[in-house]
Amino acid sequence: MAAPSDFKPIIVGFLCNWCCYGGADLCGVSRFQYPPYLRVIRLMCSGRVDLEFIFRAFAKKADGVFIGGCHLGDCHYNPEGNYDALGNSFVAKRILADIGVNPDRLRLEWVSAGEGIRFAEVMNEFGAKIKSLGPFGSSEGRDVADLQSGLEAATQLVPYYKLVERERFRVPKRTEDGYREFFARPDYDRLFKELILDKLAMARIMGALRAGEGSAGGISQKLGLEPSRVAAHLELLSKQGIVRLEGNQAQLALAA
Repeated sequence: MAAPSDFKPIIVGFLCNWCCYGGADLCGVSRFQYPPYLRVIRLMCSGRVDLEFIFRAFAKKADGVFIGGCHLGDCHYNPEGNYDALGNSFVAKRILADIGVNPDRLRLEWVSAGEGIRFAEVMNEFGAKIKSLGPFGSSEGRDVADLQSGLEAATQLVPYYKLVERERFRVPKRTEDGYREFFARPDYDRLFKELILDKLAMARIMGALRAGEGSAGGISQKLGLEPSRVAAHLELLSKQGIVRLEGNQAQLALAA
């Protein structure tokens, strides 16, 4: 779907105080031009950008989310705080895609305090990308309320994810290549699906049931999940006594 020519995106920007915010300030002082779409939230470190911040920004119908931090190796904390931002961006994009939100709406970049022109270039590029995608939900072809429901379920899952991360998803090598290799591993992909995405899907299915959706086909369409995946989760929830299946038409209701 083409974005209307008069569409003015809302981009929430989480900027590191020491580097990217300084770069944005230099950009302004130097009068470098970029679209006025960015709504800045200043943080001490890009590693402080919790997954919850990202999901809540989109749930409030931000059209894009930008995270700007120090270059890797230049972080003022640990000095590896921005590696947490890198890891969170990989995780957030995977969860957003599973919910049905275009992961291209989230962008992470490293910008130093002396790179005003780079900040302008990044924001011009990202602003054009978001404008081409159109308002939140349009490129996804999904009802915004359904996407918001999925984002709320993902937000509620964040504390659980942090526990799993501590035990199963620790990146052994704190380098950019190390992070990219870790998140591309087949065993990570399998574990992430089993421990995170399947939990998220079940939470979303429960939400659809509470909203009055009773058939597997209706839930599949509403949530944008494969029918076979919905059926498998419903069967598991039924065995756990959380959901009961009613009749040949797979009518569903919360267990008493």
